[in-house]
Amino acid sequence: MPWFVKIEKGIVDKAVFDQHVPAHRVYVQQLIEAGHEAMSGYWGDFGGGMLLFRADDLDTARTIVLNDPLIKSGCVDYEIHEWCIVVE
Repeated sequence: MPWFVKIEKGIVDKAVFDQHVPAHRVYVQQLIEAGHEAMSGYWGDFGGGMLLFRADDLDTARTIVLNDPLIKSGCVDYEIHEWCIVVE
């Protein structure tokens, strides 16, 4: 399965954003349990973050991203890209 990345930028106040973080964490854990090897984190110096995960194809990756509670709640703008590893 290829790797995909959702790069996001927060577009709501931190107080609103923080209300949706617990559901996002649960969602990421569900992705891990489903075999997507997901990892999520935020930028230390600026609002926003990244979700790295495996999916069968870009359509599946888009579905995964669209079901993320941070997306569904309108908390972030995002980009999605396939990540092609050149060195492991």
